[in-house]
Amino acid sequence: MECKSLELDEKTRSEEDEIENILMKYKGRKESLIQVLTKVQDVAGYLPESLLRRVSEALKVPLSRVYGVVTFYSYFTMTPRGKHPIRICLGTACHVRGAMRNYHKLVRQLGIEPGGVTPDRRFGLEVVRCLGACGLAPVMTVDKETHRQVQETQVETILNRYSDR
Repeated sequence: MECKSLELDEKTRSEEDEIENILMKYKGRKESLIQVLTKVQDVAGYLPESLLRRVSEALKVPLSRVYGVVTFYSYFTMTPRGKHPIRICLGTACHVRGAMRNYHKLVRQLGIEPGGVTPDRRFGLEVVRCLGACGLAPVMTVDKETHRQVQETQVETILNRYSDR
C-alpha cells in the first residue's frame, strides 16, 4: 500500500514541477494565455480554480479573463476528465442503428452517467449529438480513435483495449 501512495506522490510532484516550468517559461506573456492553459491542462488533466489563479498571476492576466477563456472554449474543463474520454453519439443515424443499447452498456459497465468520471479517473463519458461519421453509425470515440458500427456486445472489448494504456 505504501508503494502505491509513494508513486502517486511522485507523480503529483512531477506534474507540479512541469506546471511550474510552464508558468516560468511564459511568465508575464499575456498573449500566451490559451497556449499556457492548454499546456497546463495537458499536464494536470483539468483546470481547477487554484491553477487558474496561478496562470493569472504568472501571466499578469486578470483572473476574470482567464476564467472567461476557460469557460468559453469547450476544450478546457474545470472538472476532472477521465484519462480516456469516451464520446458516444446519440444523433439520429446512430440512434436509429442502436446507439442507445451501446449507451446503456457503457453506463452499466463504467458505473457512471454522462459527464462523469470513473473513480480511478481512467474513463470519462460524454454524450454528443454528432461525431460527423453518420455513415459509420453507431459511432463512439475513445481518446481520438473512432469506433465504427459498434454493437453492444463489442463495448466491453473496446473498453478493455484502454485498460492498460
